Amino acid sequence: MRHGKKGNHLGRTASHRKAMLSNMASSLIIHKRIETTLAKAKELRKYVEPLLTRAKEDSTHNRRVVFSYLNDKESTKELFGVVSDKIASRPGGYTRIIKLGSRLGDAAEIALIELVDFNDALLLANADKPAKTRRSRRGGAKKEGTEVAAAAPVKKEDHPVVAEAEPVADEAPATNDEAAENNEAPESKTEKE
Repeated sequence: MRHGKKGNHLGRTASHRKAMLSNMASSLIIHKRIETTLAKAKELRKYVEPLLTRAKEDSTHNRRVVFSYLNDKESTKELFGVVSDKIASRPGGYTRIIKLGSRLGDAAEIALIELVDFNDALLLANADKPAKTRRSRRGGAKKEGTEVAAAAPVKKEDHPVVAEAEPVADEAPATNDEAAENNEAPESKTEKE
């Protein structure tokens, strides 16, 4: 029985899985985004995020621990140099998984896993938008400036009432014969109605 074993073994032996995740993590750190299957991307996220957290504090111990996972000097140097500077203020969630559909050959779900802080197009789009402020719906204590504005009475002079004009019915104007019979002008007939 597999009680409590929630990790996906990905159909590989332990040594093969460890080597594969190590290589994928190194590629992700160097290239900032890689394309793989969805199952591998989810496992890679669990593998690489603790390493990124360790890279925030540059010490010999952390470098040795990360190197034992990555087994690659270049990716370790890149992680503690370029990547750690960008993710320093982020409290977690360093990677993003984007589903791309299914692969043509075997219909496997393909996904793109990338480092969040290195997606320039998305960062530029978010920079243009103003930061959202949290608005509470609870009726807490109001500030003094809002009470004065709410207490001021509304004058009728501030908002004049505009009377709407009644629509005029489309009628044919009265001819001169009809006006002579009624002894009225054609315009006055419509005014009385």
